[in-house]
Amino acid sequence: MQKHRTNLPDWSALIPVLPAAGPRRDALQAELRRLIVTRVLLPGQKLPPSRELAQRLKLARGAVVAAYEQLAADGFVEARLGAGTFVAAQVPEHAAHGTALQAPVPTGPTPLAPAPGKLGGGTVDDRTLRDLRGLFREALLRPPPEFLHYGDPFGDLSLRREIVDYLRVTRGIRAGIDQVMITSGTQSALSLIARAFLPSDSRIWVEDPCYPQALNLFRSLGLTIIPVPVDGDGLDPAAGMLAAPEAEAVYLTPSHQFPLGATLSMPRRLALLDWAQGAGAWIIEDDYDSEFRFTGPPLAALHGIDRAGRVIYLGTFSKALAPGLRLGYAVLPAEVVETVRRLRDLTDRYPNPLIETVLARFMADGHYAAHLRRARKRCRMARDALVEGLSAAPLDVMNPDQGLHLIAFARGDEADAELQRLAEAGGLCSRRLSQMFLKAPARQGLVIGYSGFETAEIRAAAHGATRAITSGRRG
Repeated sequence: MQKHRTNLPDWSALIPVLPAAGPRRDALQAELRRLIVTRVLLPGQKLPPSRELAQRLKLARGAVVAAYEQLAADGFVEARLGAGTFVAAQVPEHAAHGTALQAPVPTGPTPLAPAPGKLGGGTVDDRTLRDLRGLFREALLRPPPEFLHYGDPFGDLSLRREIVDYLRVTRGIRAGIDQVMITSGTQSALSLIARAFLPSDSRIWVEDPCYPQALNLFRSLGLTIIPVPVDGDGLDPAAGMLAAPEAEAVYLTPSHQFPLGATLSMPRRLALLDWAQGAGAWIIEDDYDSEFRFTGPPLAALHGIDRAGRVIYLGTFSKALAPGLRLGYAVLPAEVVETVRRLRDLTDRYPNPLIETVLARFMADGHYAAHLRRARKRCRMARDALVEGLSAAPLDVMNPDQGLHLIAFARGDEADAELQRLAEAGGLCSRRLSQMFLKAPARQGLVIGYSGFETAEIRAAAHGATRAITSGRRG
């Protein structure tokens, strides 16, 4: 009986399309060269074995071998003994007939690159990537036991230990390792906590204006939203107690209020803690970017001065490193740990152990602290470039002393929808401030991010937005 291989490699993306007539060997050679030149086939990419390519194209194997040999002689591919044929790392600059071989290098951002000004950009640099790459390589060579088995629903013990040490030094938080839960980001933690402690008819205070993603989550869970106004001292607990004194929870960003940027004053922190203790309410403290303070250390976290065990602290590596890591953490009051553990075990079981292992080493070896020092400097420079680029715009630009975004307020009665349109026409991305208000009178302005962008890039985009907004107003 004829034997058939049932698991042939799928080389479909690498198979050239040849004309039905004419010298097919020459056509194969020309088409492979075109695929290399246009970077459909990338440097270092393996080509199909000659036998399988010949079978797929219904060519003599000798014709494929001859085409490969000619491409190798011209410098387009290289043969590796026992491994196969690969696209050369460096291909010739010009073809024999003078045709340019390499596709032009794009000069602007790729379609997948975020536009300057987009919120939530990561802060990794080349050195950080190099350190992480080495640690990932080690972890893959010796993967943690949890990589092949189910792990702890709260996450890797070594990473939780590093987080406990980090928070004790930087945020004044004293918690046990068993109180720390690794999550796949703040939104994941919010969802888990809300489902664990807040039935669908619960009332929750939120800042007005508020972080939209948190607000959308609370609404989707059927919670009753109680908007509490924000001023220069942050959320006003007195207004919250007047509106809903028996609310079950409050969600806020006390270190750097999103989006307005205020820091919750110490008298209001103490008043909020007193209210939560008396009402038996939960305080959900979202500390999303406290690492990025440019003029001294931030105030102690609410969790650090909580003596009644009412604060649930949320942190994230999305802003400090990169959103793509999908890692955050929650510090829970001891009395609710088992409740949350059971619910976590019913949802996603446990976090990614490979990434946890790498990040634990990254922190333990001092890379994280060094990265934050570099990232703060880069973000401060990007902030300054953004402020400078917008200085001539008809906007009132706030120069924040912390965080990863700023607000450019509209002047007069100009709508921020039109300002956003003009700014984006000039190359600067933004979010409309007015859309983040709930009950308080909406202020018109643009919320603009500066993390993850080179100084020259964000400055150029800001200058472009300034020109577009200025021209738009004249028109």
